[in-house]
Amino acid sequence: MFKKILIANRGEIALRVIRTAREMGIKTVAVYSTADRDSLHVKFADEAVCIGKPQSSDSYLNIANIMSAVEITNADAVHPGYGFLAENSRFARICNEHGIKFIGPTPEMINAMGDKITAKETMIKAGVPVVPGGEGLLQSVDEAKGLAREMGYPIILKATAGGGGKGMRIVWEESELEKAYDTAKAEALASFKNDGIYMEKFVEEPRHIEIQVAGDQYGNVCHLSERDCSIQRRHQKLVEESPSPFMTDELRYKMGEAAKKAAAAINYESVGTIEFLVDKHRNFYFMEMNTRIQVEHCVTEEVINYDLIKEQILIAAGHRISGKDYFPQMHSIECRINAEDPYNDFRPSPGKITVCHQPGGHGVRVDSHVYAGYVIPPYYDSMIGKLITVAQTRQEAIQTMYRALSEYVIEGVKTTIPFHLQLMQDERFRSGDFNTKFLESFKLK
Repeated sequence: MFKKILIANRGEIALRVIRTAREMGIKTVAVYSTADRDSLHVKFADEAVCIGKPQSSDSYLNIANIMSAVEITNADAVHPGYGFLAENSRFARICNEHGIKFIGPTPEMINAMGDKITAKETMIKAGVPVVPGGEGLLQSVDEAKGLAREMGYPIILKATAGGGGKGMRIVWEESELEKAYDTAKAEALASFKNDGIYMEKFVEEPRHIEIQVAGDQYGNVCHLSERDCSIQRRHQKLVEESPSPFMTDELRYKMGEAAKKAAAAINYESVGTIEFLVDKHRNFYFMEMNTRIQVEHCVTEEVINYDLIKEQILIAAGHRISGKDYFPQMHSIECRINAEDPYNDFRPSPGKITVCHQPGGHGVRVDSHVYAGYVIPPYYDSMIGKLITVAQTRQEAIQTMYRALSEYVIEGVKTTIPFHLQLMQDERFRSGDFNTKFLESFKLK
């Protein structure tokens, strides 16, 4: 087992890893930018090293500075968390070349799933359903027009190196295609330094349902059931839950088996997530694989009583997984608490938190790195915490969430708490009647 893990991340996920490592008797190293010196992950780690200025490029994306921190603290493993360098194959390779265990998949596995065209081709070979679409990257707008006519509108353009909705455009008719093509390529280049885009048939009224998987170094693969992440705004998840209210036993079995095929196709090692689009007829299609821990891993942990960070560390240390699949025994919901103003187009709201009271009680979990007096920096993602509830039924989990949100007090900055309070009372949401377009018709009061 590792003696010391450096966490190449910040905020709540860094604190989350520290907690599990401490329970396992493993020392931890926090790295931080000058803007994060007062974050809880810095205070609770056994050691902390400043790695640069506030901008991510100078700190959390600065591989040289992170590796220097590894060297001076004698860490023997690195946990990348999510975001930043978590799916950076070059970082994983550099760690491995220096005898430092990267707690995640190999660089080859990251590359196999990091490029969406390659990933799609791999899934087709593995027999996993994929969204109908063109073969390979689009070379011109004329090629795009011809393919769209064959496929039929609506279609969607996607960046091959994309994520978070960047470089993605839905096109409903041919007159919109040229502008969407140019915009998608420009946005992809700006976001990922790769302007490659491809086309798929646009799935209408889709649910975003993902399957948590785990694989070890010995070829064993299992799934840990599903999460429904359909409550999104501009392709950014706001609420996740497990199990999905749209799921049937038959669909869960089929999607679980497909997810295991996907992971086995690249001999996947570590925990990861296979993301699917599911149409209103319950046909499902592979969308992408995230080769890291997810923000929403907490709801899976709650419904099957399973520490996914601990599993990541054990797999990286060479332990075997049981190989058995897991199914929800409870119902869990997660609300992302973002420092954003939901009444002002979710504009980010950095600044000093003057009052912070977190909820508690039976079935309530809060994962957060903030506190009264903490200053939210403007340089990073606006998520400042996650509120998770768990209960025997979905309705009970919603009621507990509403109660917990009512107790959650954050003053000094705007947050998404008012949005979540209204959502928990919405009849369509409570009945499970929603898809990824739900928030387009949701009016905040």
